[in-house]
Amino acid sequence: MDIERLEKLGQTIAAALPGSVTGTEIAYGELNVYAKAADIVKVATYLRDETVCQFSNIIDVTAVDWPEREQRFDVVYHLLSPRLNTRIRVKVRTDEMTPVPSLIDVYHGADWYERETYDLYGVLFTGHPDLRRILTDYGFEGHPLRKDFPLTGYVEVRWDDEQKRVVYDKVALTQEFRTFDFLSPWEGTDYVLPGDEKAKTDGKGS
Repeated sequence: MDIERLEKLGQTIAAALPGSVTGTEIAYGELNVYAKAADIVKVATYLRDETVCQFSNIIDVTAVDWPEREQRFDVVYHLLSPRLNTRIRVKVRTDEMTPVPSLIDVYHGADWYERETYDLYGVLFTGHPDLRRILTDYGFEGHPLRKDFPLTGYVEVRWDDEQKRVVYDKVALTQEFRTFDFLSPWEGTDYVLPGDEKAKTDGKGS
């Protein structure tokens, strides 16, 4: 669908849902629709059922974390209309404590997508019949795709031969693991690695 038709579609959607849609724009060749989180079911139902839309397939549900904002999460829905042969992106905002209505009653395929968004970002969805982790382990602490989640995680998993079970230990970086063998050119070697002769002909590197 060309840009002009996408713009017209955005105007039609905004006019039909004036209290629920807060804005539209074209980004990267796709239509973005910004909506109020509390009205996402209403907006999704319109996009699915309205003749000019027919976005009958849900492709993905994910989030973007903006920790400096009061409403730190953009919850992002990607929908596909086979009839129009085009995609649409719907965005709503929420915080860590305010749940977003689940779209399972509109798109059954939202089930695992919403679970994944909860697991990795901590976004809550009301009305979801089975909102539990789907990618991380049982008992996992935190939400690993949040910007403030530590790169090392909070715990590490290992098999304990004495206890004959999997145990969780707090992450501790032993000093010996901070040393390097300088086998990688990214670690700043003082010698020339095989194949790098031309890169260091002046003795300083390129």
